[in-house]
Amino acid sequence: MVKARVRLGSQVTDFIGKLAPEPKRALRQALKGVADGKGDIKALEGKLAGFHRLRSGRIRVIYQERTVSGERQICCFYADYRASVYDVFEQLLTADLLEQFATGDLA
Repeated sequence: MVKARVRLGSQVTDFIGKLAPEPKRALRQALKGVADGKGDIKALEGKLAGFHRLRSGRIRVIYQERTVSGERQICCFYADYRASVYDVFEQLLTADLLEQFATGDLA
């Protein structure tokens, strides 16, 4: 599997910025691993079909794999704690409020 480029949406970047040092480090490691297809990854079902989730402790990141100009990309749209991430993301998706694509890179 070819390593993917991880792209973070503004909500994900803001969420990571507000985390305490240890959860932030763990989430960054998980995001680096997802580029290689590693980590606690699961395909979502129902209204969220076509998206995947990455689990890092109590945090979930919802993303979609895309191929853009022959480059494999992991576009991370939304991150939050397990208690609310799926409901809020589904509302954003239904209201068509998602960014057209994730911006920014994880170094």
